[in-house]
Amino acid sequence: MSKRYVQPLRIAIQWGFLLFMVYLGVRLFLFVRHFRTGGAAPFVPRADGVEGFLPIAGLLGVKDWFANGTINPVHPASVVILVTAVAVSLLLKRSFCSWICPVGTLSELLWKRGFVLFRRNLRPPRWLDVALRGIKYLLLLFFLYSILWAMAPEAVAAFIYSDYNKVADVRLLDFFLHLSGIPLAVILVLLVLSLPVRNPFCRYLCPYGALLGLASVLSPVKVTREGKTCVSCGVCTQVCPAYIPVMAKERVMSEECIGCWRCISHCRAMGALEMKLTGRKVAVNAVIFAALVVLIFVGGSLAGRATGNWTSQIPYAEYLRLLGQ
Repeated sequence: MSKRYVQPLRIAIQWGFLLFMVYLGVRLFLFVRHFRTGGAAPFVPRADGVEGFLPIAGLLGVKDWFANGTINPVHPASVVILVTAVAVSLLLKRSFCSWICPVGTLSELLWKRGFVLFRRNLRPPRWLDVALRGIKYLLLLFFLYSILWAMAPEAVAAFIYSDYNKVADVRLLDFFLHLSGIPLAVILVLLVLSLPVRNPFCRYLCPYGALLGLASVLSPVKVTREGKTCVSCGVCTQVCPAYIPVMAKERVMSEECIGCWRCISHCRAMGALEMKLTGRKVAVNAVIFAALVVLIFVGGSLAGRATGNWTSQIPYAEYLRLLGQ
């Protein structure tokens, strides 16, 4: 496949996942409506994939899994999805962020629209950019410390089986259905900032992205530049959504690289930029890379289903008690 077709392929995959996640959200809404109308609305089975929006439940579940040897039956899909996203990052850079994540998809749409409107995207001064990037790592450290270190296994299990956690997905749904006040203002500010600035939430505030970025440092595939064929035009640096100075690197090791292939697909010199395995000899084909991203992520959910660690075991009567009030 020609490098120029990588971006249309990636965007198609992005939007395919985004539309699927909208479908999951609609299914959750219809599921909840059945209980809140006392059964007047038709029953629609809950789509377990919606637990991908519960990374905290996933992290709690991972600790409980290591402590007890089994994945909890409350939100098992959240554990599977979190582990799968980390696995994708370990193998294929932070490609989850640029090929699958709906927030990344919408953020990219906005900054590209901002480029059309303003003829450029803004980048904060380096000192401010570095300071702001530290926020997501502080948030990640807070969650990792609070859950993996400070919480006793018994406390984790108690929280997992609490009424609050059982309907964590419903609480998230209600949050977005009734946005107002400070949360609404924060989201609006982030949306507006996403026009002139590339991926501000992902770059500065997302602890999930920080975790995947740290995992991606170990990835065997990385953007690699061949100095002999590079014409030093600087296009690769200009188009990088993570502001990485690709032209100045022989191999992009940064945890900020989201594996989007934009630098490679926009490169003007044949063979100057490739996604290569460790050793810098084997180049990874774009179609194979795309297929692996999808297959590993989808394969995680299939593995969860096959092992009985996907569908929540909260019974109908329990949902009736929790949501019918």
